[in-house]
Amino acid sequence: MDQHEDISIIELTPDNIADYGVCGYKDAAKHLELRNKIAWYTDYYPKGLRIKAVMSKQGGYQGMLEYVPGEFAHRPVQAAGYLFIHCVFVGFKSAYKGQGLASRLLQDCMNEARAGHYQGAAVVTRKGPFMAHNDIFLKQGFQVVDSAAPDFDLLALKFDPTAPDPQFKHETLNDTGAYAQGLTVMRSFQCPYTEKNVKAILQSAADDFHIEARLVDLVDAQAAQNAPSPFGTFCLIYEGEILSHHPISSTRFANIMRKKLK
Repeated sequence: MDQHEDISIIELTPDNIADYGVCGYKDAAKHLELRNKIAWYTDYYPKGLRIKAVMSKQGGYQGMLEYVPGEFAHRPVQAAGYLFIHCVFVGFKSAYKGQGLASRLLQDCMNEARAGHYQGAAVVTRKGPFMAHNDIFLKQGFQVVDSAAPDFDLLALKFDPTAPDPQFKHETLNDTGAYAQGLTVMRSFQCPYTEKNVKAILQSAADDFHIEARLVDLVDAQAAQNAPSPFGTFCLIYEGEILSHHPISSTRFANIMRKKLK
């Protein structure tokens, strides 16, 4: 079958997202991760949040692109006037990688940004895990407009060269003064992968280290935009120090804590 005949791009809505799943979670009855994502999507859909999914007749769900008006971005950014991309990935199966599908998703997003009279599109990337790297965006004409430690970039594709650049909210980054005591885990339901990892971290903290961790749910865009990590949807803090900017396994958490508690 020709690749172009095999692939379709569909828009997920609050009404059909349970039929297709998202991020590899397909069974709402089985996966709390998917139920949380559906509830979160239902809340933000009227605000302009959209998810486009890559569907293969032969391979099923093979990727997605999620974007939202910048004022509702779940990242610590100032990006009003831009269409903000939360995440993009393609290829649960290797055969679907390197086929231009991510570029196809981005082109659809750019078309919508222009049709919606946005100033452009923006995205946070990183050299580390859990986020796309710069390459795919640079190929589409994005440029790095801001950076944040340890390895995050903010990129923008501006339709109007005179428009102000989006920026990280540097005044909030690494501001962990409110979390100087004990262990704090932050998460947003924007990312369904946080559910399993957070549960495992909290269990390990209690069982292995006798620590009652503080769980902070970033319940809305304002909370995420004031998070201390550029990642926005997750942060692990111990005694005021950020231990991880992205979800980690309980094994990785335990290894980090053993070193801290020596």
